[in-house]
Amino acid sequence: MEIRSAALIVNAQSRRGRKMFKHACRRLRDLPFKVSPHAVKNPAHLDRTVRQALEAKPDLVILGGGDGTISGLVDLLVGHDVVLGVLPLGTANSFARTLGLPLDIDGAIDVLASGVPKRIDLGMIDQDYFANCAAMGLSPQIAETVPHRLKKVAGRVGYLGWAAYQLGKFRPFTLFVDDGSGEKELRVVEVRISNGPYHGGTWLVDEASVTSGKIVVQAVRGHYKRRLVTNWAWSFLGRPERHHDTVSFTGTSIRVRTDPPLPISIDGEVLAHTPVTAHVAAGVIEVMVPRASN
Repeated sequence: MEIRSAALIVNAQSRRGRKMFKHACRRLRDLPFKVSPHAVKNPAHLDRTVRQALEAKPDLVILGGGDGTISGLVDLLVGHDVVLGVLPLGTANSFARTLGLPLDIDGAIDVLASGVPKRIDLGMIDQDYFANCAAMGLSPQIAETVPHRLKKVAGRVGYLGWAAYQLGKFRPFTLFVDDGSGEKELRVVEVRISNGPYHGGTWLVDEASVTSGKIVVQAVRGHYKRRLVTNWAWSFLGRPERHHDTVSFTGTSIRVRTDPPLPISIDGEVLAHTPVTAHVAAGVIEVMVPRASN
């Protein structure tokens, strides 16, 4: 597909968005196609800006922001003959990591110039599309309570510090999961609903892939919250011990409920509550990726 026109929409309230917007615009002038830039300082206006950009029928829509921004806007691109481009401006950038994108702005823009479109899956929580990973447990507890300024100023270090604080208030819970073979009951400390392997910027779910045509529900089993700490530590270090306490369920549609009912963070934003049905939307969108990873 030949790219002849593009729209850039940047969440200028994200930690790096405002700082990097002007730099990105300068670099984008070097691309062999016209790019219409939009810096959105109020996140409530992002949807409207994307819809307006799509009215011009660009070949490429470039979204600049974190995982939450991209996941929240990707719904608007489904059904349009448009390729998604990603500028990773967030804290964890799990979706960009899943796609094999450079995490620096210059590298990501180089992909827009020299990369190729790749058709990928999106996950779904009930009828809501998401890009990479949803979670139940400590992650939504953090997402619901983390001060915006702390995340904006201190980035990943501040986020991890707040996570350690919230861990003291966290309690394990019961998961009921049905992948079509009957409902299973597990005592767990975290649940990940994954379209891609990364969560929180760390590789966690080996079975998940944006081209598998499947959704993965991974549970970290345990009756004590130290199991979660141990699992995250082994995962951060890339050690095989991270698999000792996990069990995964894979399918095209998986029913999930918890006791007690819990919030669900979807790519870092709390947008749902159990019970839910997790689906895969196979091959529903194209995204620009490095040529070697196609």
